[in-house]
Order: sequence, then C-alpha cells, then structure tokens
Amino acid sequence: MTNVRTRRRVATAAGATALALVLTACGGVKTGSGGGNATGGSDYPTKSVEMTVGASAGGSSDLISRAMSKGMGQSLGVAMPVVNKPGANGALVAKELQKAAPDGYSIAIQNASLFAITPLAVSEAEAVKVDDFDIVYGVSRDDYVLATNPKTGWKSIKDMKASGKTIRYGTTGVGTGAQLNSALTFATAGIDATAVPFDGGAPNLTALLGAQVDVSTMQVGEAIENIQAGKLVPLAVFSAERVPFLPDVPTAKEQGFDVQVSQYRFITVPKGTPQAVKDKLVEAAKKTFATAEYKKFNEDNNLTPLEVSGEEIATQLKSDLQSNTDKLAKFNISLASKS
Repeated sequence: MTNVRTRRRVATAAGATALALVLTACGGVKTGSGGGNATGGSDYPTKSVEMTVGASAGGSSDLISRAMSKGMGQSLGVAMPVVNKPGANGALVAKELQKAAPDGYSIAIQNASLFAITPLAVSEAEAVKVDDFDIVYGVSRDDYVLATNPKTGWKSIKDMKASGKTIRYGTTGVGTGAQLNSALTFATAGIDATAVPFDGGAPNLTALLGAQVDVSTMQVGEAIENIQAGKLVPLAVFSAERVPFLPDVPTAKEQGFDVQVSQYRFITVPKGTPQAVKDKLVEAAKKTFATAEYKKFNEDNNLTPLEVSGEEIATQLKSDLQSNTDKLAKFNISLASKS
C-alpha cells in the first residue's frame, strides 16, 4: 500500500508543480504581489491565490487540496500554491484564515469534523464555528471503515463483542470522525473499550498493522489497499449505504448499530469575501470537477463527489453538530482528551 499511495501522492504534487511552471513560462500565470479588487472582484484574480491545508503532505486533505488547486489555478489563470500547516485537526489553518483579508487570495479546503465534531472535544475558545467563514462550495465525501488485524479472527462488530475483552481502539485523533464513530459503536454495542488516539491516519494505520491496537477507524482511502491485500479485515463502514469501493462490507446500521458519521470537505474563504470573488471560485471549482483528470482522482482516492452549494454545506454542518451533540449526551460520551 505504502509504495502505491506514495507514488500517487508524489505524482499529484509533481503534477501541480509542473503545471505552475509551464503556465508561468507561457505567461499564463499571474504570480505578482500586486493588490486585487477586494471590493467588487470584477478583476479578480490579479495575483496568485494561496490555498492552505491543515494537514501534513500526503494525507487525504492534502491530496484533495492539491488536485483542486491545480484545476482551479488553471481555470483562473493564476498560480495557486498549496501550503501545509498541520495541527489541531485543521484548527490552526482555520484561525489563520479567519484573520486573513477577505479578498479571495487566501482560501482553504476544510473538513467537516473540525466544525461538527471537534467543538465537542475542545473548549469554547478553541472551537471553530461555521459562521466564522464563508463557505464557497462542497468538494467530496470520504467514508470511514472500522478494521481489525487478521490475527483477531473477527469478521463483524458482533464477533468483536463476543470476544468479551476490553477493546483497544485506535483513532486518527481527538475530535475526529474516527474517534466519534468508534465511541458511538462501542457505546451502542455495549462493548468495553479504551481509546488510543494517534496524530493522524498514518500512525493509526501503522499501529493496527502491527497489532498494537485491536481495531481502528480510519477513512476508506487510508485502509482500502491493505484491506484488498488481506492485511486488514473490515468489520463495518459508517455510512448510510454500503460504500461502492467496499461493496461487500456491511454498514454498522445493517449490523444493528445506527452509527453514521462521514468526513466531507469544502472550499472556504474569510468572512465578508465579495460575492463576485466567490462566484469566480465556484466557476473554477465546477470546471475542475468536470475534467476527466479530476474524476479519475476521485476514483483513485475512493472519494464520493459532494459538489453542492456553500449554503447546503453550512446547513449540513449545523445539523451534524446538533446531531453529534445529542448522541454524545444520550450515551454520556466525552471526546475530550484525558491527558
């Protein structure tokens, strides 16, 4: 898996870099630092647009950001460099974006868990709110899978419960969809379990492959190649319907446990960005979505398109936050770090 995904990530990043160099050589990319039209946006963009990502290079958020920046930059005729600033499940980037000028030259593809789950695990002062940004457009959805090491012999959630042991489960961090899906599953199934949070998908996956934890919840794209290679056994997916990329894996709901939390991402800009600027970003995003290259990117990375308006995304985020709040209260679950 590692070699295949590494090649894919290197190719994605290299492609974006090559595109920027080619367009610059042809005079098709504007990279100057001159000011843009922050009031009306009719001349936007007149310089490069920076896209920040709150995750390390090579992860799902990074790959999606690079694929989008490549297509959108080409459509807008400017360089759109991606800058990685990992930390706090994307909160560091979010806080920076809040303070940026609302002129369209600072944008970010953010993830739903930061708005709909992380606020339930951190203090009010640390929480990031939907209304702190203008949401431009939806991008894609990434479902979660609960998997185990073949050494356990488990094939389902019920097998795990029947083992009678206290389960050690890995997640991709505190306040993430991986943590929430796991916690809700063990609560609804009545399984004693202890969380082992890791800082991201890579160490979480490594721990499961090494049988350092009994099970882990991660995004399908992070696990699928090891599942296909027989190095991991999927126990359930946390989606309303079966995931097309893993059609033989039943949902948690099919197994009697109504747990459905997905990750999804969307383009955001600082609050107060002119509508004309946001309209141009939407147009560039739609052109990117329509390309054969981007459609293949989604397929290669097991992503489901979620190409809907910013208003729909905002409504969904608020609904998910309330739903998650209610579920945690019902089962008396705390997502806050105990350290």
